This record gives sequence, structure tokens and C-alpha cells, in this order.
Amino acid sequence: MPEIEQLNNDTVMEALRDVFDPEIPVNVVDLGLIYSVEVSDGDVHVEMTLTAPGCGMGPYIAQQAEWRIAEIDDVEDVQVDVVFDPPWTPDMITEEGKALLGID
Repeated sequence: MPEIEQLNNDTVMEALRDVFDPEIPVNVVDLGLIYSVEVSDGDVHVEMTLTAPGCGMGPYIAQQAEWRIAEIDDVEDVQVDVVFDPPWTPDMITEEGKALLGID
């Protein structure tokens, strides 16, 4: 019998690894774009940012994140807010993300 994933922050973060900025071949988690994840009784609230405030792909990326989270079992409602405080910097990229981008 397959293991059923319990809805929690780790489950949401793992799902968000499937969401990519179409202009950068690294997922939003490893880019450091996810600021917070809150899970409560089937409701998921995510605060994320973009690599630049004027990023034209922002609404697309947020929508992809919302859709991916909605696919998780037991999710009732999803809210993804794009925020710009604090501003994103390349220092927020994970070690895995830096390796994918060829950054030391």
C-alpha cells in the first residue's frame, strides 16, 4: 500500500520543487523564492517573492505554485501571496540551486 503523505510544510515545500521560473531552470524553492508556508486544517498560505519586482512571469509563477499545491491530498484552500519585502538576492539560492546554475 502506498504511503499517504500528510499535509504539512514539508509536503508543500516538496510540491513547490515542481514549480519553475520559465526563465531560470531552477525550481522556486532552490531559487530561495519561498519565504513562508503555513498549513492549517487543509488551508495553505504561501508567501513568495520573485527575482525582480517587475518580473513579467510573476503571475504565471504564482499561479503554477497555487495549482501545484492544490494537487496535494487534503488541501482545501490555497493562497499564494507575492511579496517583495525583504527583497530577493542571489544569496537566497540554496546550494543545490547554485550547483544547477553553475554558481560557486
